[in-house]
Order: sequence, then C-alpha cells, then structure tokens
Amino acid sequence: MTTHERNDTGGRLSLWQAAFVIARRDFTAILFSRAFIFFLLGPLFPVAVMALAGGVGAQVQTEAAAADVGIAMEGGDVDAMLAAREEVRGLVGPAVPHMVEIKRLAPGESFDATGYLETGEGTFAAIVTGSPQAPQLTATQGRLIRWEGMVALVAAHAADPGARSYPQVTTNTVETSGASQNTGRLHTAQGGQLLLFLLIMLLASMVLSNLVEEKGNKIIEILAAAIPMDAVFLGKLFAMLGISVVGIALWGSTAFVILSAGGVSLSDYANPGVGWPMFFLLFALYFGMGYLLLGSIFLAVGSLATTVREVQTLSMPATMFQILVFFFASLAVTDRGGWIEYTAVAFPLSSPFAMVARAAMEESLWPHVVALAWQALCVGIFVKAGASLFRKRVMKSGPRGVRKSRSLARLVGGMFRNGSNTPA
Repeated sequence: MTTHERNDTGGRLSLWQAAFVIARRDFTAILFSRAFIFFLLGPLFPVAVMALAGGVGAQVQTEAAAADVGIAMEGGDVDAMLAAREEVRGLVGPAVPHMVEIKRLAPGESFDATGYLETGEGTFAAIVTGSPQAPQLTATQGRLIRWEGMVALVAAHAADPGARSYPQVTTNTVETSGASQNTGRLHTAQGGQLLLFLLIMLLASMVLSNLVEEKGNKIIEILAAAIPMDAVFLGKLFAMLGISVVGIALWGSTAFVILSAGGVSLSDYANPGVGWPMFFLLFALYFGMGYLLLGSIFLAVGSLATTVREVQTLSMPATMFQILVFFFASLAVTDRGGWIEYTAVAFPLSSPFAMVARAAMEESLWPHVVALAWQALCVGIFVKAGASLFRKRVMKSGPRGVRKSRSLARLVGGMFRNGSNTPA
C-alpha cells in the first residue's frame, strides 16, 4: 500500500491535510534559510533609490510650488508688488514665492480670492489682495504659515523700500473642498494600486525558483506520487503567501517606525472612502487574492520549464501581461461607473487592483464581499488548471515513470504521516 493511498491510520491524506504538510515544509525551509535574510534586504536598494529620487522631486516640487502666488490689486500696486518681489528675491533667494498678476482692479473694485481658489481657476496656490500697506493673503493653512512672512516682506518693500517695519498681513484660510477630497482619494487609490502591484510582482516570482529547484532534484516527482497534485499546488502557494506576509509585516513595521519618527501620520493624507482601518484590511485581502491568482499562473509556467533560463523565458509573457493588466486597472480609476471599471472588476487578474481603488474612492462595502468571493472562485479554477497541466508534465513519461516516482515516494512516505516533516 503506497503513501498516496494510506496514511499511518489506514486512511488517505485529505487534500487539505496534504496541502498543510507541503505548506509547513516549504514555509519552514525558506523562513530559516540565509536566502530569506537577503530577500528581506533586497527592497532596501530600490527604496534607497526612490528616497533619493523623492528628495530631488520634493526639491523640484518646492521650486514649482513657489511660482503659484497670484496678485489681484490696483494697477500701481501690482507693479509695486512685482518689482518688490524681484528686489527681495535678490536679497533672500528662491524662498520668495514667484508672484504673478491675476487682475488689475479698478479703484474700489473687489476680488473674491476665496472663490477663485476653491473653484480651481488657474494654478495658483495663494492669492494676495488688498494693498501693499494692508495686504491680504488667501491660501490653505499650510501655505499661510509658509508665506505670510514673505508676503509681509514684499509688501513692505512695495510700500516703502526703506521701511524698517512690516505691514500686518490679514489671512483667510481656504478649507478643503469636495474637489480636493476627491483628488486626495484619487491619489490614495493610485498609490494603493501601485503598492499592491509592486508587492505581488516582487513576491509571486518566489514560487518559480522554488519549483524549478525541486523539479531539478526530483522532489516534485516524489511529491506527485505521494499526494494529490492539487495539494502540492495549494501547499506551495500558501507557503509562499505566508512567507510574503512575514516579509510585508517586517517591511511595514520598519516603515511605520521610520515615518512616525519623521512626524508623518495618516492624518496627512485624504481619508479613504471606507476609512483607513477597513482600507488596510481590504488591501491585505486583495493582496492575498492577487498573489494566489498570479502565483498559480507562475506555478503553471514553472511546470513547463526545466531550467532557470527556461523559467525566465516563459515567465516574461506572463509578467508583461500583468503589467498591461495593471495599466488597465489604473485606467479604470478614471472611469468610475463606466464599462472600463466594471470590466476591470470582473476580470480576475485586474480585479484586486480595481477593487483597492474602489475602496479608496467609495464608501460601500458590499461590492468588496462579492469581489472577494469571485476572486476566491477564480483562485480555485486557476489552481485546478495549473495542477492538471503540471500533472501531465510530470507524469508524461508513462506508467514506468509513475512507478519510479512512487518507489521514491515510499522512501519519504513517512514525511506525510501524522503531518510530520521528517521521514518515519
């Protein structure tokens, strides 16, 4: 009686029992290996590059942001403010915002700076009205704190170049509008999609190297003869998912400590439609589904390859296709309620990305329940199809090859008795 047929109690291992043994075996082997340490350190290099690029980008953005202050005053006052701005910039440097004329007002004419900013006309981040003797700055709270002193300095030079005192700047705070809230949620949706894509692509490729290694040393043939092939697939998928969760937990904890030390908090960003706690939960669930979907494809691809070079060749189309899927899901964010969004939600590979964006943009939760159920069904279908393809590849040598694999399986059959990882 072979191990495939009975365990030590006289009954055959169930699909989930066998999958658990495979998952525990792979998880333990990878977690306590030196390669896992290097795997954890791997993202530090792209993160360092991104941090450097972000610093340069922040500097560029700072320079660009300084060019968005408008002036709406009477004609002579506009000329005086612009001239004073150039004089002060020569003394202080690029910290002085670049002021641009919006409108030359007639004597006694007023200008609605708050309405101008809230309706999004132009590209101005702040507007200066009134006169050089009594300037009025309208902007968001952060811009007011940043530019109030500079505006007072420019106005003082405009009113009297030799003055030693500065006029009092009256400030008006512009509250966050509905359009600004939608823009913030859009940024959260796009950021969530990008992070989900990078994590899935980075971590799903691990299943390929593990599978090719075991095919090379015939371990897969032993497992194929000992337990159902569906269990091998499930076990490997969930083992790699578990390793991925450990890696993400370590990376996330490190990032949280660093950002908290830098004074960054979630309150600095727009609140997602479902709220931050639910958004994180849904992000984790969609990561799991997306990982299992793509991982099952990579396992099927790995079943067609015998060397690492063949894996790279065969996995390239799958990787390129997934990039196109990501672009498609990103496009769906701009077509809320349209056929592009519904197609992205229905297509299994793009569904996790589309639904993460929906979690950031909308408040309803029932679409996520339906989407998760649909994705779970697709995971089952993909795993079954991949296992069938792999079974044909491993067992194609015929009865003789199967008998050989089963004879090898008897040597390690104790590995699967009572859920043990060591031979009996």
